[in-house]
Amino acid sequence: MKKLSVIVAGAAVAAVAFGAPAVATAASAPADVGTARHVQVAAHGALPTEAEISALFDRWNTLVEAGDPEALADIYAPDAVLLPTLSPEVRTDRAGIVDYFEDFLAKNPSGERTLSVIDVLDKNTAIDTGLYTFTFTAADGTKTYADARYTFVYEKRGGEWLIINHHSSLLPAAS
Repeated sequence: MKKLSVIVAGAAVAAVAFGAPAVATAASAPADVGTARHVQVAAHGALPTEAEISALFDRWNTLVEAGDPEALADIYAPDAVLLPTLSPEVRTDRAGIVDYFEDFLAKNPSGERTLSVIDVLDKNTAIDTGLYTFTFTAADGTKTYADARYTFVYEKRGGEWLIINHHSSLLPAAS
């Protein structure tokens, strides 16, 4: 987070240096989820809200629960990079993303965020980083769980928010 904070702070300093009024705001997510940080430069327009960026995870999770890998791949940019939770293979195109989700969705997953930190970089770019727990439901109803960390990088293209980078990995065992 330190690197992102430097980028965000640097944007505010640059804006002021070039005469644009900068307004820094901090919004809070529900206490059990996380926080958001914003730097708004008036010359560049309004920033997306924390709720808008948070809803992008909800959209993703709804598609995960629906079990359609093609529909899920539709919210990834054509040049997106996916470093998936349950595969060592990096996916860098739609076919690879669909392939991963075909296998992943067969496990009947549902994700629940336990921590979210949202960074809005500009009006078209945001990052949601945090922790989530996946619940997998077998055909016999048996449930298994996987705690993971994630980073979604979103970019607004043609008026639509797309995932341009998604990293998810299992949490390491506590030491």
